[in-house]
Amino acid sequence: MAMVLTPDLLISAYANGYFPMPHPETEEICWFHPDPRAIIPLDNFHASRTLLRSIRRQGFRVSIDECFEAVIDGCADRAETWINEEIRAAFVELHKLGHVHSVEVWNEDRLVGGTYGLAIRGAFFAESMFHRETDASKAALLGLVNHMRARGMTLLEVQFLTPHLASLGAVEISAEDYMQRLQHGLKANVTFKERRLIQTI
Repeated sequence: MAMVLTPDLLISAYANGYFPMPHPETEEICWFHPDPRAIIPLDNFHASRTLLRSIRRQGFRVSIDECFEAVIDGCADRAETWINEEIRAAFVELHKLGHVHSVEVWNEDRLVGGTYGLAIRGAFFAESMFHRETDASKAALLGLVNHMRARGMTLLEVQFLTPHLASLGAVEISAEDYMQRLQHGLKANVTFKERRLIQTI
C-alpha cells in the first residue's frame, strides 16, 4: 500500500534527515538520506559584486509567501520535474498549515523567480527554485539567506550539490555532520516567519 504524504509524516521525515522524491518511472515516493549532503552555510553565501549589481540594476523586489502556488508551479515548469501532483498537493497543504514557505522575486508586477521549502525551527529545507529572468533565482536565495539570518536560523539544506549552488557557497558535508547541525537547528527557539513580510535587497 502506498504511503500517504501527510503533514505529520513529512515533518517527521525532514526532522530525521529524510526527504521524498518520486521515482522517475513509477512515481512511487522514495525517501533519501544522502551522504554527503549539501548545505549553504549562512555566513558563506557568495553574493558577488557582479550579482549584487545585476540585482540592483533589474530592480527586483523580494517577498515571502505572497504566491506560494505560483512558485511551486514555476519550479515544476520544466522538461523534467520531480514535483508531481502528489508532491505538489502535500506541500500546498503544508504551506496552508504554516510549515512551508516561498520566497518570490518580482520585476514590477511580474513573478520572475522564486524558491520554496519546509521550515522547522532553525532549519530550512530548500526544495527547488526557478527563474524567468537572469539572476532571479539567485536573488531568491539571497533573500532567503538574509531572512534566515534575521530570524536567527542556522541551517539551510539544499539536498544535492550542483555547480550553480556551489557558485553561491554551497558545500557538501557528511551525513553525520549534517545530522548534528540538524539537531542543533531543531533545538533553536526560532520560527521562519511571524507575519507577512516584504524585503528589498
